Amino acid sequence: MRLIKRTLDVELSPIAAAYAFLEQRTGERRLLDLSQAAPAYPTAQVIIDHVGAIAASADGGRYAPSKGLPELRSTFVAELRSGHTITATDRQRVADISVEHIQITAGCNQAFCVVASTLCEPGDEVIICVPYYFNHRMWLELEGISPVFLVTGDDFVPDPARAAAIITERTRAILLVSPGNPTGATIAPSVIEEFFALARAKGVALILDETYRHFRATDEPSHLLYSEPHWDDTLVTLHSFSKEFAIPGYRVGAICGSEQLLDEALKLLDCVAICAPRIGQEAALAGLRHAVDWRSAQAARTLTRQVAFTEAMAGQPGGFELANAGAYFGWVRHPHVGVADREIVRRLVVEHDVLVIPGTAFTPTDERWLRFSFANLDVDDFAELARRLTQAGLPGAG
Repeated sequence: MRLIKRTLDVELSPIAAAYAFLEQRTGERRLLDLSQAAPAYPTAQVIIDHVGAIAASADGGRYAPSKGLPELRSTFVAELRSGHTITATDRQRVADISVEHIQITAGCNQAFCVVASTLCEPGDEVIICVPYYFNHRMWLELEGISPVFLVTGDDFVPDPARAAAIITERTRAILLVSPGNPTGATIAPSVIEEFFALARAKGVALILDETYRHFRATDEPSHLLYSEPHWDDTLVTLHSFSKEFAIPGYRVGAICGSEQLLDEALKLLDCVAICAPRIGQEAALAGLRHAVDWRSAQAARTLTRQVAFTEAMAGQPGGFELANAGAYFGWVRHPHVGVADREIVRRLVVEHDVLVIPGTAFTPTDERWLRFSFANLDVDDFAELARRLTQAGLPGAG
């Protein structure tokens, strides 16, 4: 059989490549794993209890409705309305979202894939911000869609004016991720609204991935676009329940967009998964109904780790320089000029028992970046992380 070049040309997930280095470890120290952005803490007990009851029920293993469990869709709509509405009389903005705007998916990755494939044909273009989330670029290239790179500034927030300059007749969408993966940078609502206006004026989609929305350092709405007239002609938002309820293995996410878009996306979903797993949807539903306070506590826990990580990196241990931190992530420049970032990743895990992801997973060139998923560590681990980075860095640095 013959494998197609388009797939062969796309590299494997950098997570798997980083984990492969673990086989070369010879030390006995505990591994500080800052690689994958998955919750290190267990799922809330109320979710576990609900999932157990559902699994034991007569319907626990059956298909769910193709668009998702009605109870989950309606509960999620209520949360989105509440989280994107301002009732102050001087600037009242009410989110206009209905159940028909919601499609439940098997994770946020699947949500992006089917949206991109619904909007684009091979040869079309999607503008993605650099640094980007590697799976987004992977899927576009697997589908023959060209990613067009929008380079961000020192704050890692994209500029709408720069985006306007690279829109072509083949552009079908602009993709934003806020807070960002891998940088943790949060895009201000005013900037998101500028991108919305640009996308609407140019007749392209604005795709907004809000996987880490609940891990921002504010309770203010991430944007107010759901109150814009006919917002769903332009905006598509992507969501994940994995991080906020510590259920990444359950694979449950959501698309919020126009009914027409979702009808077309459903054709793809029907072929690749038929429906999102019922058990995952039940877990998300239990979280939304009974674990919202627990979710807030975990977000506060993660913020505590961000503070501890930032403090540990303040002295640039070994010359490792923290450029930005937020949500789950620290975006760090390593000090070894002329050494490939993947070699630095190998050295860190083999010689210093620290596992991170190389920056070339998120950028088209090697600029000495590394992604640290600090949320995986305990607060007491960051001093030890700084010691190991000092050992791994340049002599006398930090």
